[in-house]
Amino acid sequence: MSAKHFINDATTLVSTALQSLTLTNPTVALDAEHKIVYRRPTNGEKQVSILSGGGSGHEPSFAGMVGPGMLSAAVAGSIFASPSAEQVRVGITSRVDPDKGILVVVMNYTGDILNFGMAVEKAKAAGSSVEMVVVGDDVGVGRAKAGKVGRRGIAGTVLVLKIAGALAAQGRSLAEVAKVARLVSDNIVSVGASLEHVHVPGRSADSSDGLALGEVEIGMGIHNEPGSARAKLDLPQLVDRMLTQLLDQSDKDRAFVNVNSNEVVLLINNLGGVSVLEMGGITAEVVSQLGSKHNIKPVRIISGTFMTSLNGLGFSITLLNVVNTDIGGPSMIELLDAPSEVQGWSAPIQKTTWEAKNEATRTGNTSVGQEVKPSGLKMDPAVEKTAITTALERVIAAEPEITRYDTVVGDGDCGIGLKRGAEAVLKHLSSKPLTGDVVVDVASIVPVIENTMDGTSGALYAIFFNALVLALRTLSPGEANAQTWATALQQSCEALSKYTPARPGDRTLVDALYPFVDVLNTSGDLTKAAEAALKAAEETKGMQASLGRAVYVGGSGHEEVPDPGAWGLAVFFLGLAGLKPADDGWEKI
Repeated sequence: MSAKHFINDATTLVSTALQSLTLTNPTVALDAEHKIVYRRPTNGEKQVSILSGGGSGHEPSFAGMVGPGMLSAAVAGSIFASPSAEQVRVGITSRVDPDKGILVVVMNYTGDILNFGMAVEKAKAAGSSVEMVVVGDDVGVGRAKAGKVGRRGIAGTVLVLKIAGALAAQGRSLAEVAKVARLVSDNIVSVGASLEHVHVPGRSADSSDGLALGEVEIGMGIHNEPGSARAKLDLPQLVDRMLTQLLDQSDKDRAFVNVNSNEVVLLINNLGGVSVLEMGGITAEVVSQLGSKHNIKPVRIISGTFMTSLNGLGFSITLLNVVNTDIGGPSMIELLDAPSEVQGWSAPIQKTTWEAKNEATRTGNTSVGQEVKPSGLKMDPAVEKTAITTALERVIAAEPEITRYDTVVGDGDCGIGLKRGAEAVLKHLSSKPLTGDVVVDVASIVPVIENTMDGTSGALYAIFFNALVLALRTLSPGEANAQTWATALQQSCEALSKYTPARPGDRTLVDALYPFVDVLNTSGDLTKAAEAALKAAEETKGMQASLGRAVYVGGSGHEEVPDPGAWGLAVFFLGLAGLKPADDGWEKI
């Protein structure tokens, strides 16, 4: 890898690159604080807004896809890191037109799904019409290795954005645009290959896992993730291996799409570091083998730079199985051919757009957490505050224990994160007394969680509590009892399950959450529910993690300690039930 860069400060690099898009495309503006590139508002006809995004380093995706005919906005994270849920929330609520609905398209990476998902749930809770489509097109890692996480999203995502954007530009409904986006996503397969890992500016170079001269990584991801194999292959051999992974229906580990349509689109994508000359040679080889070995003659051949891995010395191949959209309108090919004015696609910016000199911008920062209307669902605020305060104090006291567990099986930050969130909520409660209206009270806590708890667990809690606000609001006014909470919590679990594949047995905080909700629902007894959560958390000791960072941590630590996230949540539930630690377990205060 090359560790030489013209700009070595990653923060400066991202911010200036985003700013450059406003210089080269008059239709877009930049919210620099939240790293959102968005279409400037116009007086044109309303249409479905499409928002996407992800980590920086994949340019021109996603910010370079913003403009007429494609995206309404793109939210950028740091290099190879998901943008925060707060960035995405601002994008959805304040930087796009919501009148005809909003489609959010993200690639299948945990951070993206959780942070974009939290913002989607928050927008839904506020009454916005929002759909979310997750694209996973990579076959480089098969079903067995990918497990519950599923296929990664790579360059095929660009075709989803182009086709959905063209359909939205025609004034179609959110339901139609979302349906076609999912249809395209379901009919795409991609695989990449690279001769070397890439170097992120500002980080120390690590060549310990580099590829040897002449060696290629087949299926390498767009963040240096490993693929299926390393081998010394010339270009024809490499292309043959890649096309086999895409098309071989006998390979049950990778036969995700049967590419048998009369119309197939081929996208050959430069990962950033391959010369234009060499991309021409690669394109010729791919097209030749598709015809001679697989009898596929693509109706569209698109070759260029669409989804990079910084200056990655590699390329990816994407095949789109063109199918009927069943919406009584344009075909996928017609939508692919439709004009667009974005830097990341082939259509040029029109002369009339330059001459319009549109300088309109969007300002403000609409917050869902403000001015929440009372629901009529009541609790005694004194009882409510005592229970919450006790539960949060138990979590704070348990931080050293949780941190010790996470040091064994993770990166050691779980306890600190939970303590930080608990302290922030306690501070909030001291300055803003509870009202006794449970919807108003829970909604007031949500922004505190979002702003103080980061990482995967922070996103999980944020999604869950946003969903809880929505669930509570759907219930009839009256006194909130155990059954009321059980019903709302069950709905929140269902909402959370849309954004994470975690289920009991995967060694996550869900192991404590689900038993608590189940027992509360069947018994109406908070103490029994908390004890069920504790028992389930204890039983995570010995479980092999199937999700999260713990999957990559070796050794026998999982046999020695319970899952720290599950344990921390169980401690919270025990405090909520008014239990305190005792010599032989937990007892009533």
